[in-house]
Amino acid sequence: MWDVVIIGGGATGLGVAVDAAARGYKTLLLEQVDFAKGTSSRSTKLVHGGVRYLAQGDISLVYEALRERGLLLQNAPHLVSVQPFVIPSYSWFNKLFYGIGLKVYDWMAGRYRLNKTSLVGKATVQRLLPNVKQEGLKGGIVYYDGQFDDARLAVNLAQTCVEQGGVVLNYMKVDDLLKNAAGKVTGVRAQDMETGQEFTINAKVVINATGVFVNEVLQMDTPNQEPLVRPSQGVHVVVNSSFLKGDNALMLPKTPDGRVLFAVPWYGHVLFGTTDTPLDSYSLEPTALEQEIDFILQTAGQYLERKPTRKDVLSVFAGLRPLAALGKDSGSTKEISRSHKLIMAPSGLITVTGGKWTTYRKMAEDTMGKAIKIGGLPAKACNTVSLKIHGALLNKSDNFKNLSFYGADAHRVAALAAKHPELGVKLHKSFPYIEAEVVWAARNEMARTVEDVLARRLRVLFLDAKAAIEMAPRVAAILADELTQDEIWQQRQIGTFTALASHYLLEPHNATKPKAVTHI
Repeated sequence: MWDVVIIGGGATGLGVAVDAAARGYKTLLLEQVDFAKGTSSRSTKLVHGGVRYLAQGDISLVYEALRERGLLLQNAPHLVSVQPFVIPSYSWFNKLFYGIGLKVYDWMAGRYRLNKTSLVGKATVQRLLPNVKQEGLKGGIVYYDGQFDDARLAVNLAQTCVEQGGVVLNYMKVDDLLKNAAGKVTGVRAQDMETGQEFTINAKVVINATGVFVNEVLQMDTPNQEPLVRPSQGVHVVVNSSFLKGDNALMLPKTPDGRVLFAVPWYGHVLFGTTDTPLDSYSLEPTALEQEIDFILQTAGQYLERKPTRKDVLSVFAGLRPLAALGKDSGSTKEISRSHKLIMAPSGLITVTGGKWTTYRKMAEDTMGKAIKIGGLPAKACNTVSLKIHGALLNKSDNFKNLSFYGADAHRVAALAAKHPELGVKLHKSFPYIEAEVVWAARNEMARTVEDVLARRLRVLFLDAKAAIEMAPRVAAILADELTQDEIWQQRQIGTFTALASHYLLEPHNATKPKAVTHI
């Protein structure tokens, strides 16, 4: 009998699992595919309070997120770093308006403030953003927020949960809920997606943390349940670093349609995003809409001397945000809350939805507060405020620069390559990743497929889809050795990954993208 069973291995579910295990509860997390396969690997890679939410007047969310941003920087310094942003201003009014707003943003962070916002002149903006449009430039604002690697943080959270005594399983799909004669949820029925074996798992409390898929689990509990999540699609395009020279990010606070657009340096590339498109359907592999891609490229091009075009795009990816609609009929995602919501069903099923990566820890704390009451668990205080996440390393060593995102594990990955020199070979000429990292991912990070490695353990698919396709055969061969799989498995993996990665390549305007599989 488990104390807590969590369904869903994204940011929310992993956060809850870490919190539960750290309090000493017998904890099990089940993920139907791979950790962070969906929304949680497809963010804008920012740990932030949300300048946009401040402008909308959502003060409590901004306060909460700024505090959590500070805690993440303390607890996962190997993955979270301070990122300077520049807002170019083409009118004196905008410079003053946004400058005052960001000063307030700083003030709200209190002791978790990262650095001081400053209003700067035209020459400084030109130096910090050499490619910014010069015509009409009046100066700008420099402010600071956090940047991170979302999927790597998810993997490290899974490892942290295990270190705290919990159990996490990917490729384990929950097919149904178990109930007693009184209609109370007493566990789940799950299937191992690799072997087909089915399991009956008993628990004192079950938590639904499945992101955009929360509706499906809710309908296991109550078949006629109205959808409680309204998905919103965010699209990002990635180009090479020459489009944003230097280490500073670009932030455009008000695009022609009222959205915020970022251009962020990330692993030697530049990530442009994001869109905010309300959808009625959802899938594990959402497809970027042509109008979303065009919006990003055209808007970025209005502020850059060198304008990115379709042929410059190395990867394009889409993610779905699980916005808590709670029955609200709205055609605009701007009207749907970004705050997380907790729903307690009469059956005892707890659902947590909404929220964002930055606030995952607070979401988990709130969720476990309810779970303790619902499950009749012995009261234990939350201790994740100061809990270091697996790999946390305060002093980054130049000796492991290419392995820095492993944090405290970097020397172990390097030692593996040193012990087996043949594993020190690079997987691709354009990336620093070596074969030892594939072995490490299989042995220590629960990677089961080529996609797990190239999309989420190493981030190549999100950086350069063509390079990822070229790496696939070698990654498949290494994984086959580690997982004792045969040649047929390797070829199937290569074919499956190549088909997947082709959707991250930008097709010509006249090409037709296949439709995503819709789940109702």
